[in-house]
Amino acid sequence: MNEPASTSRDSDTPSRPTDAPRDTDSSGEPDATSRDAVPGSPRTTSRRAVVVGGGLAGLLAAAALHEYADVTVVERDALPDGPEPRRGLPQARHAHLLWSGGARAMEDLLPGVTDAWLAAGARRVPLPTGLVSLSAQGWLRRWPEMEFMIACSRDLLDSVLRARLAEKQRVTVLQRTELLGLEGSAARVTGVRVRTSGGEERVLEADLVVDTSGRGSRAATWLDALGVPEAPMEEVDSGLAYASRIFRAPVGAEDFPVVNVQPDAAQPVPGQSATLVPIEGGRWLVTLSGTRGGQPTDSADEFAAFARGVRHPIVGELIAGAEPLTDVVLTRSTVNRRRFFEKVKDWPEGLVVIGDAVATYNPVYGHGMSVAAQGAVALRGLVAEHGLTAPGLARRAQRAVSRPVSTAWELATGTDIRYPEAIGKQPSGAQNLLGRYVNRLMLTATGRPLVTQALLTVITLSGPLAALFKPEVALAVLRGPRLPLLTEPPFTHRERAMVDTAESPARG
Repeated sequence: MNEPASTSRDSDTPSRPTDAPRDTDSSGEPDATSRDAVPGSPRTTSRRAVVVGGGLAGLLAAAALHEYADVTVVERDALPDGPEPRRGLPQARHAHLLWSGGARAMEDLLPGVTDAWLAAGARRVPLPTGLVSLSAQGWLRRWPEMEFMIACSRDLLDSVLRARLAEKQRVTVLQRTELLGLEGSAARVTGVRVRTSGGEERVLEADLVVDTSGRGSRAATWLDALGVPEAPMEEVDSGLAYASRIFRAPVGAEDFPVVNVQPDAAQPVPGQSATLVPIEGGRWLVTLSGTRGGQPTDSADEFAAFARGVRHPIVGELIAGAEPLTDVVLTRSTVNRRRFFEKVKDWPEGLVVIGDAVATYNPVYGHGMSVAAQGAVALRGLVAEHGLTAPGLARRAQRAVSRPVSTAWELATGTDIRYPEAIGKQPSGAQNLLGRYVNRLMLTATGRPLVTQALLTVITLSGPLAALFKPEVALAVLRGPRLPLLTEPPFTHRERAMVDTAESPARG
């Protein structure tokens, strides 16, 4: 990933003239040697793509396209050199779960990235082996590995992705560059108009523009300016807020499990949760959440009390004697919002929207990063098959992107709408029936490994929702759990000793 050619990282001049005219023959058409290669061929000398946003989704989109085009990433802020906070990502200070479905997609896009994460201090946590989790129906047993997750800070996760992408010669990043709008018409987007930090306005021509600018995306406004019909939108707002704090982990806790206490949406009370994620540097990242009427605050004095007050006090007990390393960070912008761009009949050529710019979810479920990664993989597959400028490519890509979005959307909103005072479209009779089946499935998962595996396949976005309805799974759900419910968190003897040690200062 080439930085702008300057002694300053924040220079606005690209390392190559990405908006230079294309080679043309006497007819004004691109020269034969500069047209898209045959489908599946990775190299083409003249194609250009612009990715809007240099966050995780933007990095993955650039990784998806760099074999097929010269890629320019337009980023509003200055990007850090290492695992440091990024101005445009305040939610980075909360727990981020990279499920195996997303990790596999990222590894596919940037081979070797998983080993790089682990070398930098991240952990590969086997699921459910490395998980102590109280679901709405009971404690999950820690069966042998079925899926996995990558546990680390968001800053480390992103910095490793940036470093891997920096090795790609056909990617240029324009930092501190503001996107002003799209160029083109309702039929085809032909580039973007930007303003540099020095105030210069310029147009970057592109065969494909990919918007990955996240929750703050202005895609709807840009498309309206071109005359593109408005995309349908849905929102589900449970009033969720979440608060996080980092603690020093006890000595010897390097392989401590992820601990999670989930709410029960069937109860007529606000949904409150507590999650403890061991991260690099011998630290525990603890995130608390609560829906409308039961939200956490940014008070350090109330943090541990809130953690003890959820359905089980285990997270509060674990941090009772732990040394806090940060203040409490509180976030309230957690509305589930989805724009159905795939339903726009006359979707313009040359534009694809992926990641949080399409849909945002309650962050408690940890699906945003994985959905963005799977969307980037889908985009790459279509470009490889059809070429960057194939008629209908953008519409096909938008539909492909919607598939992982739909799974995450159903998982998040199907639960969030059930909390008291939640705002949004109420579930239909069929959705209520589905909800009862899922509740029974989750109960069965506490005592049947077959059903646990199906549940984790879907939660980690490693398979479709249909995995929950396979005949053998449905039969097991009908029979119910084979083993009795656990009455206590399933810690090992060593872990239990650590819990007891953590509790002792509070008892004293």
